[in-house]
Parts: sequence; structure tokens; C-alpha cells
Amino acid sequence: METPVNDVDNTLTTQLFSQKNGITSALLGLTILWHPETERIGEQFIGPAEEGTIEVCRYTPLFFRPGQDGIALGHRAIARAPLVVRRTSDDSVELAAPDSRMALEVNGTVLSGTRRFTRDEVKGGVVLGLGGHVLLCLHWMTSFPRPNLFPGLLGVSSGAIATRELIRQVAGTDLAVLLLGETGTGKDVAARAIHQASKRSANPLVAVNMATLSESLAAADLFGAVKGAYTGAQAPRQGLFAEADGGTLFLDELGDTPASVQPMLLRVLETGSYRPLGASTDARTTARLIAATDQDLDARGFNQPLLRRMEAFVIRVPTLRERREDIGVLLLHMLKGCELNNAELAAFPPALVSEMCNYDWPGNIRQLANVARRMVMALQAGERPLLSQYVHAPAPARALGLGYPASAAQPRSASQKAPADAAPRRKLAEVSNDDLLGALEEHGWQISGAAQQLGLSRPSLYKLIEAHPAIRPAALIPREELDAALSAHGGDLARCASRLKTPSEALRRHLRVLGLDTSLA
Repeated sequence: METPVNDVDNTLTTQLFSQKNGITSALLGLTILWHPETERIGEQFIGPAEEGTIEVCRYTPLFFRPGQDGIALGHRAIARAPLVVRRTSDDSVELAAPDSRMALEVNGTVLSGTRRFTRDEVKGGVVLGLGGHVLLCLHWMTSFPRPNLFPGLLGVSSGAIATRELIRQVAGTDLAVLLLGETGTGKDVAARAIHQASKRSANPLVAVNMATLSESLAAADLFGAVKGAYTGAQAPRQGLFAEADGGTLFLDELGDTPASVQPMLLRVLETGSYRPLGASTDARTTARLIAATDQDLDARGFNQPLLRRMEAFVIRVPTLRERREDIGVLLLHMLKGCELNNAELAAFPPALVSEMCNYDWPGNIRQLANVARRMVMALQAGERPLLSQYVHAPAPARALGLGYPASAAQPRSASQKAPADAAPRRKLAEVSNDDLLGALEEHGWQISGAAQQLGLSRPSLYKLIEAHPAIRPAALIPREELDAALSAHGGDLARCASRLKTPSEALRRHLRVLGLDTSLA
């Protein structure tokens, strides 16, 4: 059973998270995003719930993890004179720079004098850079820090804590669960956590991406088929429901479920029964259903009775921009996954981490992981990477004093194209070969941008790429063609990828393996 730090009871929680003018008054918190002593990353300080002042310097305040004693930041690059953080009566926050020579950045911009941030700007997370070595996030806390009982679900933010608590509540039940959240937020990780914490954990977790099911064979894939049920059915076929019996069936990309099988899924949810294709009798399943989507299913005309059934328990997985205080913890985990030793972790450039903490990550945790891996490769090759090399648009510093609320997009210049993530979701059959080539060309042969423009998930786009007659895997392109493309286009990765008709990310990886030019931009 999880217990808030310091055994804080519900009465005190109610007092701290009080109501002011109909708005919940949260605690003001500080989280260590980056520190040369990397084991300190993720430690937190709990600030005032009402008006009050925090002095941040080398010796105060004390940061802690649940169950541990507090420790000051301590690093010698941090001034003895304090940065003053003052919470006002209207829940704005004022920052006053210390009287010292310490380099101080706020949201990637040098701070001198004082600045004020609104409640919504603090909600988006304010990144403080101290002395060029330590990064903190100033943010609201609506939950006390708690020990993490789900190691796969990383994060110290209130959003991460709330998600883990909902998983704990529902895991012991047989309720259907609907996971909502943008692409890359970790809905699949949440599904695995529910299964692993349930009484079904010894039985299989079977996952299927509904976007990959064809309209004609979706019923056979899900429910099975008897011999001769359709052309090519040479033997009985076990469906996914039978495979997941006694365990969990995870339906990813639920919004792309073929319309013909949506009523069949409703029947399974209502009765536990289904009929394999071509069978004369029903079969039963005890599989528990978990589904995930990043779509607005009401707006897509999804089967409403099925949707209401799947909404027995809904968990909204927060975006990374809503939990900016988790970026350091997640980044550290990803860098360790790249097998960096402690010295290499400590030497990871703080300025690069600052860029990453100030970016809004439209692709969320998945995008952060991909970028982190590529940056490690660049650093190991002796390069000096910039975040703008690895994201579709330069990562603008969030304007000092004009921080973005969690729901707001970053500003664009007039010359920048609006992102394509507003495109309506489409089925694979609706995307022609020419549509696919056009989207890849427009986005420099980068998968994420093309997928957003076409209204497809990344797995769905990969399926189209594999079937396209003109697109080739980078590893199968003859060496002489690679040499010719590099000679013709130099460091322009997008033009090389366009000439070779291969995704740019895969091309870059293949060129590195071959030891060819790694300076492609």
C-alpha cells in the first residue's frame, strides 16, 4: 500500500490542497532535472501551498526522495546568495535573481532582475538553470511524492503519480480499461503495468495494433476461423481472444478498428461469447480487454455502445509537456539504456539537457527516447549535437515571462509550416502510393512528420512503406548508390533519402554502420 512521504494523512492533504475562488490551490514544488551527481536527478522540494518564499542557493532548500533525508544542491557552481522564488496571493510566482555572478537561466534565457510567471505558466513548468550545471523545474504539485511501485512507469510528477494510482486501483479488477493519450505517451507501458499487477499476470498479455488488421480478415484475426471459412483457410485458426484466454488482450489504436468487427467486440464485452468465422457454435473467453487510442472516438463515428463499454475505467496518460519535471528522470533512464557509465552520464552536456527540458516534445516519451539515442551516437562520434538537428523544427526557447501552459503550442514564425498532426485519422486503404511518397518528400523522408500529415500511426506508416514498390530498406541499397548519393548531395540527408527512396532515419543509421559520412544534417 502506497503511503505519502512523512506519513501525511488525508486531513493534512485536504488542508494543503485547498480551494481558493473555486480553484484547487496546489503546492509549489521544485524538482531536480539535472545534476552532475546523477543519482540526485528526480529529488524534490515541497514548497508553500499559499503565499510564501523559497530561497534557492547552494545550501537551501533540502531536496529529497520518499523515505530519504533531504540534501542541499551543494554544487560549487551555485551561488551562496539565493535566487528568491515568491508565491503571491493570486498564485503567480515571482523570481528575483541573486546578487552574484552565477549564470542563471529561466526557460533557456538569461535572467537578470525579476520576472513574474502566471499560474498557467507555472503549470507548464519553469526550467531554472543554475551555474551552467544544475537544472531545476518549478511546477505545481497536486500529489505528495510517493514510492514508485511500478518501475516501468517512471516519473516523479503529480501526473505520473496519479496515473500509477489509477493503475493500482483497476489492476485487481476485471473491468475493461480505456487508455487515452497522445502518441508516444506510454499507453502500451501502462497496459503492461495493469496486466503485471493483476491476478492474470501469470497468463499471457496479447497485444494487437488494430490499424494493422485488414477489413476482410479482422474477424478471423480476433475470433479465429474454422477450416475452409474463407479462401486460403487450409486449417483451423486460433484467434487472439483464444490466445489471450485467462490473460489480457490489449487493443492498441482502438480507433482504427474495422467497422465490421466493432459490433462483435461489443458482444464479447457484454457476454464473454464470440463465434469463430465459419463456426456453428459460440466460444467463450475470459480475456480481459485493455484498449488505447490517441483519437477522439466520438468525433470519428466509432460504435457508441462499444465505446461506452470500453469506458468502464478510463485512464488519461499525460503528455510530456504536462509533466516537464519528469524529463530529467526519463532522460537519465534512456541514457543508462545506451550503456553510458557514470562518468559519461555526468559529462552529458547540461546545455543540451536544458534544450531538451525546454522543448515541448510533440512525440512525447517515444520522441525523447529516439532523440536521446541519436545524441549519444553523435557524442560518441566526437560531434557536438544540437536539439534542432533531431526534431522537425528548431526548439524555440520558451519566452522568459511568457511560458506556455500545458495545452498551448509553441510559437511559430510566419515561415514555419503548421504541424500536420491535425490531419484526420485515416485507414491504410485510404492512402495511395502517391500519397505516401508525397508525404515523405514533404517531410524530408522522416517517419513522424509523414505519419502526422497522413493521419496514420507510425506502425501503420511502416506497414505502407514495407508494401510500397518504390521504397527500399536502407540496408539493401547497393554501396555504389550510397556513394553516388553522398557525392551528389553532400551533407543533405533529406535529399540523399529522397534520391535513394528510403526513410532518412534508417539511412543515417545504415551509413554509420558502414562508416560513411556521419555529418549529414
